[in-house]
Amino acid sequence: MMVETVMARSVRIICAGGLALGMTAAMAQQASDDVVARVEITGSSIKRIAKEGSLPVQTLSRADIEQSGVQNVADLVAQLPSMQGFITSSASVNGGGGGVQTASIHAIGTQYTLVLLNGRRMAPYGTGSAVNLASIPLSAVERVEILTDGASTLYGSDAIAGVINFILKKNQTDLVVEGTYNSPQEKGGKSSNFSISKGWGNLDSDGFNVQVSYAHDEQKELNASDRDFAKSGVHKFSHKGKQYATWQTSINSTPANVEVVTADDDVVLNHDLLTKNGCTQANTFSRSGACRFDYAATVQLLPELKRDSVFANGTLKLGKDTTAYSELVLSKFTNTARYAPAAQPLTVFSTDPVSGVKTVNNAYMGAYNSSIVPLLASQGVNAADVTDALLYYRGADAGGRTDEYRTDAVHFVVGVDSNISGWDVGASYTHSQNKQTDKALAGYMSANKFEELIRTGKYNPFVSTTGAAALLADAVLHQDLDVTKSKIDVISAKASREVFDLPGGAAALGLGADFTKQTYTDTPAAIAMGPNPGNPGWTDVEIGGGTGSQALDASRKNWGAFAELLMPVAKTLETTAAVRYDSYDAVEKNNVSYDPSGKAAPSGKLGEDVAKATYKLSARWTPVQSLLVRGSYGTGFKAPTLNNIADPLKNAGSSNAFPCPVKSPDPRAVYCRPGSSEYGLLDTGNPNTGDKALKAETSKQATLGFRVEPTTSLSVGLDWWDVKLKNQIRTYSQDQLYGVPALANQYIAVYADPIQKSNVLVAIRQPLNLASSHFQGLDWDTTFRTATPIGKASVNWTGTYMLKAEQETPGVGTEKSIGRFDSYDDVVFRVVSRLIFTLKTSDKLSNSLTVNYRSGYHDKPLTADDAAVRVVNADGTIGGVVAMEDHDVSSYTTLDWQTKLNYVKNLTITAGIRNLLDRDPPFSIRNSGGGNQVGYDGRYADPLGRTFYITAQYRF
Repeated sequence: MMVETVMARSVRIICAGGLALGMTAAMAQQASDDVVARVEITGSSIKRIAKEGSLPVQTLSRADIEQSGVQNVADLVAQLPSMQGFITSSASVNGGGGGVQTASIHAIGTQYTLVLLNGRRMAPYGTGSAVNLASIPLSAVERVEILTDGASTLYGSDAIAGVINFILKKNQTDLVVEGTYNSPQEKGGKSSNFSISKGWGNLDSDGFNVQVSYAHDEQKELNASDRDFAKSGVHKFSHKGKQYATWQTSINSTPANVEVVTADDDVVLNHDLLTKNGCTQANTFSRSGACRFDYAATVQLLPELKRDSVFANGTLKLGKDTTAYSELVLSKFTNTARYAPAAQPLTVFSTDPVSGVKTVNNAYMGAYNSSIVPLLASQGVNAADVTDALLYYRGADAGGRTDEYRTDAVHFVVGVDSNISGWDVGASYTHSQNKQTDKALAGYMSANKFEELIRTGKYNPFVSTTGAAALLADAVLHQDLDVTKSKIDVISAKASREVFDLPGGAAALGLGADFTKQTYTDTPAAIAMGPNPGNPGWTDVEIGGGTGSQALDASRKNWGAFAELLMPVAKTLETTAAVRYDSYDAVEKNNVSYDPSGKAAPSGKLGEDVAKATYKLSARWTPVQSLLVRGSYGTGFKAPTLNNIADPLKNAGSSNAFPCPVKSPDPRAVYCRPGSSEYGLLDTGNPNTGDKALKAETSKQATLGFRVEPTTSLSVGLDWWDVKLKNQIRTYSQDQLYGVPALANQYIAVYADPIQKSNVLVAIRQPLNLASSHFQGLDWDTTFRTATPIGKASVNWTGTYMLKAEQETPGVGTEKSIGRFDSYDDVVFRVVSRLIFTLKTSDKLSNSLTVNYRSGYHDKPLTADDAAVRVVNADGTIGGVVAMEDHDVSSYTTLDWQTKLNYVKNLTITAGIRNLLDRDPPFSIRNSGGGNQVGYDGRYADPLGRTFYITAQYRF
């Protein structure tokens, strides 16, 4: 490691993930030893000699990436202490991740973190700016720059939390072959990676360079049954000296539990339990007259992942100062996620409590009369008195619901850089698109075919049936459930040059403009909504899925222009001022959909035009060579997305379990379910205009920090940051909609459910300029380097300490989420840090030990109504439901070891152990993010356990 000072070193900001030990000055290829190249740094449009600037840019070099031991971009980002609140691959197991993996700086949110590839936007997976990190090939990445400060002034909308810029390799000529194999000590979750790259031509000597690389990586699934801490929804644990058990089980079971309602009684029964003296099917057990289903035992903890990617770039010198370039990234990524078999309440017949009209599903009547009616007398029920008969069905015979989420991404760039009359100028065109397909592989069924099997007597959901899987095969869906296409086309131009002299040097001006067209289509399967959702006009409905999606075809254009002025006002003081103006057209919706009343929803131009000016001021001061002080203040904004405005009404599945949100004499109360039950969710956009139109979100950001190097062996850096957001576009959370009476009164509706074929209660969620948020924290990095008798040693400690993470919502109040769940079921960790010890005994051998730490937090408070925790009796049996509002989740510390060997020329062997001490994830009584995984929270901890890996790289 070269000895450096603040003034002399290159951009070397120790990464927040604690992976970097420093960066040398080779930020750009130098034409000769005595010519220093000017480069463009993330967060600025002005080319300059690379040095630590006024903004907190954290950098991961290729060496840092290799030291991390990870094999994909999402895992690399997840290791950084400054990252919180991102979407992990495990979220797809719970039916909510959609096969994507994202980034989120400082827990502010995925939608506020802009991801760039070589400084340019990529097509989002939806209609905002959030990018599926799975589309970026890690093997092609040269370095990563993370700007942990708002950057709307340079990049436009969405960059409120900051920017992550993945910079790909270039000017490579070697043939490089690399392979990695990862194997957990316990069963499941093995992964591997292979990549090959080759370059031709040297840009400086040959006037051109072409590089091509290919990578394939995959991860096998990890099942809940493979880990003791997550293999059942009934998990015994101790709390304050007493024994309890989680109770994450379901009334939806196999064979179906049946609820029969009379004017005087409400009885639940199960055919197996009454005729076979027990629950006979896998993962079922008897409780309170029903067979409960242990859904957590059937799911994955990690999905199966596969990725193939091709990266190619070319650079051609057209003259002394002019270079043309092109980039192409092709990526195919599949995330095959399996969660619990379909949990589907269905109706045999029901009597509307308001109109008195009885609705009968004749498909179920034969099986009901033959299997259930004969059992009613033994339960004290007269069949003639039954007004409602409901079945709580679990489609275990059809298998676990398995989705193949596939993303096909194309990212193409062509551009030219030159110098004209002292101006560094550049122009480029970017076409970026991705197609996401959700394909049903198992577990989902066509309701029409399912009902036909029951009507004809081939299948009976009320009884255990030998060979049921074969009987249901014709009903199981093997088709695309949804296809979305997201595309952006961007034309951009920029220029920078020195404009006048100041006491500290030449001032530089940067100018730029860009134009973007964004298009988005969402095409659900041919299970679609007809013209009257209240009188279902469905072509079919889906057992176990989100019947009710409607198509969307929308587009929008926007443009922006910026100016940036860098002013070295003194030898020790440099200031920067920047301003940007953005204009977004109203959304153009090109198809017809329907609102909850069955009327045609608005099409054409929706919402309002949005225009906004933002600015940023920053400064860096170096009173002495060993000290840097820096700060910034600026504004930002985020335009409403196409989905925010144009989304049609769609079924968003079931809610978490809640007590009924409305009370008698409210007429909606007649549709309440007993106890704590799941209800429905409907989502829709907000196409309003005028005063009710969605407005742009706005922000104010500030940073203040220092970096000091009292000796050449020690470097200490600390940055305070603060972000305030107003007019945040959000929907009310489930907790708010079902738990706040005023909101329930406004947003809880009665809906004719096409699957259950009866009226049910649902919450309608619509995006609103709802909230104001405030985030604040400290990022630090400290590096100590010294020579020892056995080699060069270094210690690097980086981390983030959260000071504030709170949201204020009218009618709800202020929610604080540091160290606790908020109403959206998210947690912000007070402290995330990473400590790396490295010993390089020679150029051929180095070892490192990494300590990863996340602070503990208060678990989700659970009331008795949640029915999620039960007491364990002295004899070990499970007792009654209890509240638990004071459980804490412990801190999480893991150790990673790595050894790197270079004993053979051109061959590098890297071997390591992640989670060296085989630490299980900390126990949580809350199921993972409200999904199917139980016993820990898969968003915040790794279930693999101790994992061995080896990587070999050879250069030809």
